[in-house]
Amino acid sequence: MKKVIFAALLMIGGVGCVQAQTPTKKTTTVTTVNPNAKSEKAAEIKFETITHDFGTVKADEPVKCVFSFTNTGDAPLVIHQAIATCGCTVPNYSKDPVKPGEKGQIEVTYNGRAGGIGRFMKGITVRSNAKTNPVIRLTIEGEVAE
Repeated sequence: MKKVIFAALLMIGGVGCVQAQTPTKKTTTVTTVNPNAKSEKAAEIKFETITHDFGTVKADEPVKCVFSFTNTGDAPLVIHQAIATCGCTVPNYSKDPVKPGEKGQIEVTYNGRAGGIGRFMKGITVRSNAKTNPVIRLTIEGEVAE
């Protein structure tokens, strides 16, 4: 009798396990993309040039150059930061947003006395809200004479 009850319990347990394994209904969410919908507006930055060669400069006279750029996007462009690789190079830029299609500039001053005599190459890292190139590296170079 014990064997019959045990066999019956095993059978009931087995059927219960099989029933627990039946798949449940799956729901699928379909997202459609409207090709006519406008994409999100974004700022874009395009520099006229990213390098400037001062040539030979005097050690006791700081020199300046201007890097011009255009906002080619369709949202305002904001320059968040412009950092030079050393203290002898100082970038200045407007904190105001540059509207789409408008131009802006970053003025860079190099002090040859602080940089030392001889050949130099300094970098300026520009961070902005541009979608494609949010970080751009500008370069100045030249040679400091006595």
